[in-house]
Amino acid sequence: METNKSLHRPSSTNGQWQRGSYRYQCERRKRRRRKPWSEKICDWTRTLIAFLFSNVGVVCLVVGYTIVGAFLFTYIEAKDSLDISGDVVKQRNITAAKLWDLTSKENIFSERLWKKEVRNILERYQQKMVKNIRDGYEVVTEEHKKWTFAGAFLYSLTVITTIGYGNICPKTKWGKLCTIIYAIIGMPLFLLYLSQIGDIFARSFKWIYARCCLCKCHKKPRDPINLEVLKLRTETKVQRNQWQHVGETKTSNVYEDINVIEMNNINGKASMNNKVNDGNSSCDYDPQQVTVPLTLCLSIMVGYVIAGALLFSKWEDWNMLDGSYFCFVSLSTIGFGDIVPGDRIYSGQGLELSFIFCFMYLMLGMALIAMCFNLMQEEVIAKVHSLARMIKYIFRCDR
Repeated sequence: METNKSLHRPSSTNGQWQRGSYRYQCERRKRRRRKPWSEKICDWTRTLIAFLFSNVGVVCLVVGYTIVGAFLFTYIEAKDSLDISGDVVKQRNITAAKLWDLTSKENIFSERLWKKEVRNILERYQQKMVKNIRDGYEVVTEEHKKWTFAGAFLYSLTVITTIGYGNICPKTKWGKLCTIIYAIIGMPLFLLYLSQIGDIFARSFKWIYARCCLCKCHKKPRDPINLEVLKLRTETKVQRNQWQHVGETKTSNVYEDINVIEMNNINGKASMNNKVNDGNSSCDYDPQQVTVPLTLCLSIMVGYVIAGALLFSKWEDWNMLDGSYFCFVSLSTIGFGDIVPGDRIYSGQGLELSFIFCFMYLMLGMALIAMCFNLMQEEVIAKVHSLARMIKYIFRCDR
């Protein structure tokens, strides 16, 4: 009985309870509860940073940073632009009132003196107008103002993407200072977005290309493969179930009912094993070792520009040339700013939708451009390596 009681009683060694006992679990819970706030804050900070630098986190960070910039620039610039516009209207009304007073109250019978007074009034008005224009005056009303949330959102995007259309720009000192700081932080963030999202798109597209294009293209009937096998048999004079060493190449096995052909791609990376057992051939491509042709990458970029041109031509009432010109200039980050969305749409809802659609088009398009450049770089490197191997093989054969 004493032995059985000792089995059920949690023993302790040097005042410490055994692992797995009830007291041990309670002590562990107490230790967890006693975790100081500083350590908890550090753990939460590490978790937050890990999420922000993940793929989803980077996208959320870019979108959130652009939204914050939109609110910031709207707050700084919108009120100032309306203040300048109101000051211009006020000066115009004052000038008109002075001219009326001069005409109605002053008894000026001399035409020369009247013209002199009018000229002085108009010159003062012109000087104030020039000052307002230098301060950034534009014909702005509540209905047609540019610094709406959507306009500031597009402006924030053009800052961090280095497109910089120039159709809308800050006029105040605080706006210019915030633009500098905003660009210093936002440009590296957007480059991180392009790097991560472009890499994801590239890996996904290589997988789709390997599964859909290469496998279907190389799934041929049995007869051509058998002819190739017979040709290899005739040239190399390989008999059944026999090993033979050919030059400096590795030995190959030829079985009676399974013939294996290993075909190396020209870039030396992708390989396919065709096992002829019946009428079907298998696909053994490693998607990460496949390179995408340059022509396909160029076709994707051209197709995206044309698709954007079609959509913008319908949305903004542009022709196809203007739409293609705008899409190319935007995606290449040239950004002249002579053609921008929203110039011909002055209804509030239409302008907002136009800017938001432009934001989505640019975000996706620049990620696709990064993907295509990544794939084209891999293809060019593979071609150079293949050319170097061919030259090395030619010199080796000459010896």
